[in-house]
Amino acid sequence: MNSVTKYLDITAKKFPDKIAFGNDKREMTFKELRREALIVAETLLEMNISKSPVAVFFEKSPECVAAFLGAAYSGNFYTPLDTKMPSARIEKIMDTLKPKAVITTSELAKEAELWSKDTPVIVYEDIVNADFNEAGVPEKLPKVIGEDALYVLFTSGSTGNPKGVTIPHRAAINYIEWFVKEFDIDETTIFGNQSSLYFDLSIQDVYATLKTGSSTYLIDRAMFSFPVELMSYMAKKSVNTIVWVPSALCVVVSLKGLMAKKLPPLKRVLFCGEVMPNKQLNMWRKTYSDALFVNLYGPTEACDAITYYTVNSKFSDDEVLPIGKAIDNVEIILLKDDDSEAKNGEQGEVCIRGASLALGYFNDPEKTAAAFCQNPLQLSYPEIIYRTGDLAHYNEMGELIYDCRKDFQIKHMGHRIELGEIETAVSSVAGIDRNCCVYDEKRQRITLFYTGVADDNIIAESLKKLLPEYMLPGKRIHLDEMPLNLNGKIDRALLKQKL
Repeated sequence: MNSVTKYLDITAKKFPDKIAFGNDKREMTFKELRREALIVAETLLEMNISKSPVAVFFEKSPECVAAFLGAAYSGNFYTPLDTKMPSARIEKIMDTLKPKAVITTSELAKEAELWSKDTPVIVYEDIVNADFNEAGVPEKLPKVIGEDALYVLFTSGSTGNPKGVTIPHRAAINYIEWFVKEFDIDETTIFGNQSSLYFDLSIQDVYATLKTGSSTYLIDRAMFSFPVELMSYMAKKSVNTIVWVPSALCVVVSLKGLMAKKLPPLKRVLFCGEVMPNKQLNMWRKTYSDALFVNLYGPTEACDAITYYTVNSKFSDDEVLPIGKAIDNVEIILLKDDDSEAKNGEQGEVCIRGASLALGYFNDPEKTAAAFCQNPLQLSYPEIIYRTGDLAHYNEMGELIYDCRKDFQIKHMGHRIELGEIETAVSSVAGIDRNCCVYDEKRQRITLFYTGVADDNIIAESLKKLLPEYMLPGKRIHLDEMPLNLNGKIDRALLKQKL
C-alpha cells in the first residue's frame, strides 16, 4: 500500500452503499465519497496543479473529507484551515504554505476570497454538481509513493509563526495499519468523531474508516456543551468507538453526561492529546465496565500516536497513567542532556524513530534540522529521529511514564501550544509593555501576566482576532513590574508561584 486513496478504491467496491461519513446535514456513502473526491482530483489536474499544497476551508463535514481525498488522488497534499481561526493566523499559514488552490464551499467562498489573494478559489458545489464521467479519471491520476506528502498540519510556533508539519502517505498508512489491527476495527465499527478535521486526532477516524468500511459520524462541536444530548445522539447512531481528547471526556463527566438514560453501546474509549486525569477516567470505566480504554500518546510530527497503554489495572484518582509502549515500526529513545541514553528509571527526552515520522516542517529547513536530526546513538549511517521536547521515564514494569515538557511548549485542550506564540500576539496589543504566559497544570488554564496601561477588555478582544480560541489565556493578571531573574530574564518560576 503506497497511497491512502487505495483504501477508498477497495472499500468503495466492497461497500459502495454503506455510510462512510455523516453529520447532521448529510450521510455520504463510500461510492459517493469516491466520486466526489475524483471530481476534486480531476479539477486540480485540469488546473495543472501537481505535488503542491492545496488549502481546504470547510466546516467539519463529509464534503471536507472528500476534498482531502481529492487532493490526495491528484498527487497533491492538503492543509485543513479551521473556519473559526482568526484571519491573521490564516494569513500567516498562507504566507508559509503558498497553496496552489483553496477549496471551499459556496457559503464560505466570500470569506476565503478575502485572504486567498491571488490563489484560485474552487467552490465545491460548483464542481460536484456538474456533469462528470468517473470512468476515465483513474487513468489520469499520477503515481503516488509512500514518501509523497499527504497533508500539512499547522501547529503553534514559538516565534509567532505556525509550523507546518508535513506528513507523508507512509506515516499515515503505518499508523492506520497498526491501529486497525490492534483494536479490531472493521465494518461494524462506528466512530463518533470529536476533534476538528484540522487536528491530527481525527486521522484514525478518517483513514481507519476508509480502510475497513467502518462509519464515522462527525459530531458538531456545539454538542459537547450538552453532554446528555451528545450521549443520546451517539446512542441513536449506534456509535461504539470514540477517540477523543481527555478534555472532552472530562466535560461529559462534569456536566453529568454519564448520567444520561440513553447510553451508547461503547466498546472502545481511546484518548490522546493531553494528560488524562484518573479521577474522571475512573468514572468512565465504572459506567462502561466492558469497554476497552486506551491511553494514546504522540506528537503531530509522528502522525498522532506513537505509544499506547491499555488501561486494564486499577488506578487511584491521584495516580499517573502510563503512556505505555511503542506502536509497530516505531522506536522510542530517551536521551539525556548529554545525548546518552537514559537507563531504566532515568528521565530523558522522548525521541522517535521509525515509519511514522513526518518529513519535516514545510518551508522551514532551520526548524526541521533542529527537531529532525541524526540519532546520536547511531552515527554509522543517516538515521533521523524527532526530538519531541517531552520528558519521560520507564517505570519498574517497563511502561513509559510522561513527566512534563522540556521547554515552554504545553498541551492544552488537546492542542500543542508554544507559549511564545501567545506572548508574541500579546506584545502586539497597544499599551502592553512586558508579558509572560504560564500554564497552570492543576486548573488546565493559560495565565497571562502583563505590565502596561492596556485595558483588560481590549486585550481580550484583541487576542480573539489574533489567536484560535484554544490558545486564549483563561486568566489575565496585571502587574506593576515584571519579575526578573539574575540573568535579566522574566522569572517564570516566580510567576508560577502566583497562580
